[in-house]
Amino acid sequence: MSDPTQLQDEAARFRADFEKLQASIGEVIVGQRRVVEGVLTAIIAGGNVLLEGVPGLGKTELVKTLARALDLDFRRVQFTPDLMPADIVGTNVMTASPDGRYQFEFRRGPIFTQLLLADEINRATPKTQSALLETMQEGSVTAAGTTHILTQPFFVLATQNPLEQEGTYPLPEAQLDRFMFKLNVPFLNRAELNEVVRRTTLGGSREVPKIMDGPRILELRAVLEKVVVADPVRDFAVRLVLATHPQATESGDSVRRFVKWGASPRAVQALIRAARVRALADGRAHVAFEDVRHFAPEVLGHRVLLNYDGLAESLSVPGLVDEVAKLVPEEAAA
Repeated sequence: MSDPTQLQDEAARFRADFEKLQASIGEVIVGQRRVVEGVLTAIIAGGNVLLEGVPGLGKTELVKTLARALDLDFRRVQFTPDLMPADIVGTNVMTASPDGRYQFEFRRGPIFTQLLLADEINRATPKTQSALLETMQEGSVTAAGTTHILTQPFFVLATQNPLEQEGTYPLPEAQLDRFMFKLNVPFLNRAELNEVVRRTTLGGSREVPKIMDGPRILELRAVLEKVVVADPVRDFAVRLVLATHPQATESGDSVRRFVKWGASPRAVQALIRAARVRALADGRAHVAFEDVRHFAPEVLGHRVLLNYDGLAESLSVPGLVDEVAKLVPEEAAA
């Protein structure tokens, strides 16, 4: 049992670090507060993020800024139709030793890093996309029968362009399910666009200071495990996920009418982990119902599959999830 006073002190320190990170990233990234909050929440919780937005909104710059603020190793891979799995994870090559003997040596690919930007991931073939499955779930790479453990913390941030359709390959459900969040990056408003121009063309950019490092992130993940999740709150997260399944008793009329399949068990785990981060970021050592509800669209939106009627209506899945989150009662029916 954790000491309540010590846990509250850790929550206060967590809140201070989280606010510093948001402020530091805000010195470079204009607007996008929801996106920044989501990415920081995921990396501290140990999850991966899929960013969707049109080009030029600062997705790549956000990852670079994160790498500097968190003092993490950073690699970027531009996904293209001719990219092969070995281009990401690495491959065995034959080398000659000083005594003239030939041997195979594993040459590590760019995935051996801590912060990996998979840029335009949907432009690569499913075979190449699948190269990330093991690393995103297990934090390891298996090549030629040998398993290589990646340095923690390890985080994949993938981007995709919703407008470009030709030459793209939609991510399979198994891949999408391994992303903790899917974040939609909105276009900037007039004031934000003016600020971007000022910073990038008129000398208004600033350096990003290092706020924390990898060992500190691992410490924060250990603190997350101590955050109290009461039984009713945990059950609320479970009922929220069940409410996305049309055959479940917890689902509503909209889900039964428009949804083909609901979110997976990983969604419940992601909801709880994200809720714990939000609670600590607010200086609390316990999870509230609102913490679970806060990130429901980002956690569940890419895990819910629409049926034919839902697709024909061009239904917004995050909007549907937000509606479900408001309708599910906090207290379970007797």
